[in-house]
Amino acid sequence: MPELPEVEALRRGLEPLLKGRRVIDVQVFKPKLVSSKSNKRVEDLSKVEEFINGITGETFMAVKRRAKNLVFYFESGRIMLVHLKMTGQMVYKFGDSQVWAGHPIELSHSQLPNKHSHIIFTLDQGVLYYNDTRMFGYCLFFEDDTVLDEHFQGLGLEPLSNDFTVDYLANCLTKCKKGIKSILLEQKVVVGLGNIYADEACFAAGILPIRSANTLTKTEIVKLHAVIMDIIPKAISAGGSSVANYLLADGTSGNYAHYHKVYLKGGTKCQNCGNILSKGKVAQRTTVYCLKCQK
Repeated sequence: MPELPEVEALRRGLEPLLKGRRVIDVQVFKPKLVSSKSNKRVEDLSKVEEFINGITGETFMAVKRRAKNLVFYFESGRIMLVHLKMTGQMVYKFGDSQVWAGHPIELSHSQLPNKHSHIIFTLDQGVLYYNDTRMFGYCLFFEDDTVLDEHFQGLGLEPLSNDFTVDYLANCLTKCKKGIKSILLEQKVVVGLGNIYADEACFAAGILPIRSANTLTKTEIVKLHAVIMDIIPKAISAGGSSVANYLLADGTSGNYAHYHKVYLKGGTKCQNCGNILSKGKVAQRTTVYCLKCQK
């Protein structure tokens, strides 16, 4: 699924296209996608009614991001939250122009709507489609920020927020015996770092991903914090990694994958020392690291 840099790049691309557009009509063809975020979702027709009634007639005012979620704000203060997960896609079509964002779906280039078009927003200018081949993603309606905050309870800090300091990170890690990569993937300490950037951050900090968090020294925590603060802005500027072929809102792919040092490079030579990179599993995710450079 897209990580923080990919979602932030999508946000920046979609916002100028949707800002000021009014929703004329909403069609929901897969009720479970607007019913909840649970992995085992059951369709709730009352949620469908709330979603449609809550958004119809509203005007897009801003597109923001929280962790790996796109957060669409309307003029009234109402909110639509979208998580694309592994195979979600948003397409904004106006006239003969189409703008894709998210997972590429070949059928969408020749046919809209299509069998993967599960939610359709007819706007005063153009149409916005939510397409999803495997339907892991979701679109949820919230009356205001207070209700939205309840949805995000338990999430950690944004890595680029002023509150994400070395002291905050040290306080969180010194209390935990879990492996450092597992903690980064959990999103309870810091959000947005999925498999790609957790691998890259651990490598850049010289820390083995399986290392227990409470064994890190203050120097290592300072280094880890610094590399997170360095990697994430660079990845955003590059439009993300697009290693899973995610497309930005202008139809291009992020190119930060060119800068990856370890992700998906197991069995190849370490760019720092020439040692063969090792590959294993951490939190059920493929993990690559250098036994010579990382301790």
